[in-house]
Amino acid sequence: MRLFYADHYVLPLPAGHRFPMEKYARLRERVVCENVAAPDQLRAPRAATEEELRRAHDPRYVRRVSEGDLTPAEIRRIGFPWSPEMVERSRRSAGATLEACRAALEEGVAVNLAGGTHHAFADRGEGYCVFNDSAIAARAMQAEGRAVRVLVVDCDVHQGNGTASIFTDDPTVFTFSIHGAKNFPFRKERSDLDVELPDGVEDEAYLSHLAPALAEAISRCRPDLAIYVSGADPYSGDRLGRLSLSREGLAERDRVVFAALRGAGVPVAVTMAGGYARDIEDTVAIHLQTVRAAAGFAREAGYQR
Repeated sequence: MRLFYADHYVLPLPAGHRFPMEKYARLRERVVCENVAAPDQLRAPRAATEEELRRAHDPRYVRRVSEGDLTPAEIRRIGFPWSPEMVERSRRSAGATLEACRAALEEGVAVNLAGGTHHAFADRGEGYCVFNDSAIAARAMQAEGRAVRVLVVDCDVHQGNGTASIFTDDPTVFTFSIHGAKNFPFRKERSDLDVELPDGVEDEAYLSHLAPALAEAISRCRPDLAIYVSGADPYSGDRLGRLSLSREGLAERDRVVFAALRGAGVPVAVTMAGGYARDIEDTVAIHLQTVRAAAGFAREAGYQR
């Protein structure tokens, strides 16, 4: 199983900023230290190219991001101060999902140790998302003739509104999002399949909604590839989550997702998405569970390395 990382591209954030940028480096350290993957399985991706970005995004938006020509309102919506590092980090994170999709189609599963920037629309970013890595990767796989139909399985606690918008009325990409009904974004887009959950949902209720919806999504899409936007933020200890899943419940969520995709013979590229636990180590541990589950998928599919 190949894993891709871009944690050495760091945004210069002001003191007290609530985005946990350091979680990515900590996750990679634990992946190696706990023998989830060997060091030679980890790869630094190339940056997504202008052509790859423009398949999913308005060329004017791509140019304005690259040149630092965003308005103050647009920068506030994204939530990061503009910098050349922000642009490069966003391109590398998208590149990691691109590489993970290519690897997954060859080997069954691959992981981006970041990614999941599902709030980025074709013409704007928001919610700490500049470019939409799932959309960029799906379009690239189609353009390269590697996949015709792509399923986005989004289990982040926040609806993948940007992804849903980009693929509106596109029958080749199926968007499935299971998320908090009253959480950000407060104006939802329409995915191909949305499961909206009330505040406080715990493990059993969450899983009872996930399994049949996932089966429906796979049946309706018949995908050549899935992109799993996992998310650590349905966790009960997440500052922005509003759901009440345990770490064990989130591990079972991952097992359900991978089992369903494996049973349908669908290769999967995994991204980490959000996580804002009061203790950053909880977020890292939940992401690590997801990577462990992906490694298990690889073993069961017969791919050790």
